[in-house]
Amino acid sequence: MHHHSVTTVPAAVTAAMLYARFAASSTRPGLLRLFALTPVLALLLILPFLIQLYSVRGLTAFFLVWLGEFKLLLLAFGHGPLHPRIRPLPFVFTAALPVKLRQQVSNDAAAAAAAVTVAKPKTKTKTVLLSSSIKFAIMVAIFQHLHYSKERTHPYVAFVLYGVITYCILDSVLPCLAATGTAALGMELEPQFNKPYLSASLQDFWGRRWNLMASAVLRPSVYDPVRARLGAAAGVLATFLVSGLMHEVVVCYYLTLRAPTGELTAFFLLHGACVCAERWCARRCSGARPPRLVATPLVMAFLAGTACWLFLPPIFGDGMDDLYIAEAAALASSFRDVGARVLLVFTQVVV
Repeated sequence: MHHHSVTTVPAAVTAAMLYARFAASSTRPGLLRLFALTPVLALLLILPFLIQLYSVRGLTAFFLVWLGEFKLLLLAFGHGPLHPRIRPLPFVFTAALPVKLRQQVSNDAAAAAAAVTVAKPKTKTKTVLLSSSIKFAIMVAIFQHLHYSKERTHPYVAFVLYGVITYCILDSVLPCLAATGTAALGMELEPQFNKPYLSASLQDFWGRRWNLMASAVLRPSVYDPVRARLGAAAGVLATFLVSGLMHEVVVCYYLTLRAPTGELTAFFLLHGACVCAERWCARRCSGARPPRLVATPLVMAFLAGTACWLFLPPIFGDGMDDLYIAEAAALASSFRDVGARVLLVFTQVVV
């Protein structure tokens, strides 16, 4: 990653979001506010390209191009997690990162947004650090295994391991960001994941446990409008379709820089159809659901199987995993060199 992007991208994002807050506070929800936010919407599409590292560029695109754009579009029409009355730094934090402020219950939406502050952060920093450390150790062990034994590992096993890495990255980076916001800005943030490995159904997985920030953005922007006009099933399918298309954009145009294959969209449409079928069966067979001890392994097996078939190949297939592994090895080597130099300087100073 070019050194200038380490400071340029965060500085540009901060300035853009502060402008977005000013523009939103100066205009009423509607087309005029949308027009005022257009420069920020355009800038967010460009900024990830300044980052050279595949993994960091992909993660930044997820933050800015998907969630950031949707949050600002919702803000343009007076919906979503953002509101111009939120204080500047929490506004920037919430707009630029996949986090959501925990709002107080109120009948007045504007008052609720203005009251988004908490004096007593509830995030347990020690628990977050311990959980993130465990996930980091798991990632290191998997990368080590794949680095030396990839040729002897079955492709589907490798895909499952890459899926575990993806979850560990998201569920360690995002809670750390939330803990930072809690500690530094006095913000109380909603969790991003809720033990997805305990899901008893696909609806439980996608709606209440996996990537809750994406669900919180897609619900008011896609699901609710479509449901109001065409019904709940259409709302579910539209939501999964939009999610699939955004995955295609982030993965193909930012992460891998390869042409889209449609597999990611197919994965989400398949799961959207399965969620609709699951809901239909639940209505017709009330009280006949399998126990959690049976349902959870079935859900996890279905997720793993369909992910290995459709979701993970566009991200890790065709040699992309070799690039990620080489990138991780180079980063680890750089950190070791920096650590050795710091230790040497510290030793010389002490001695």
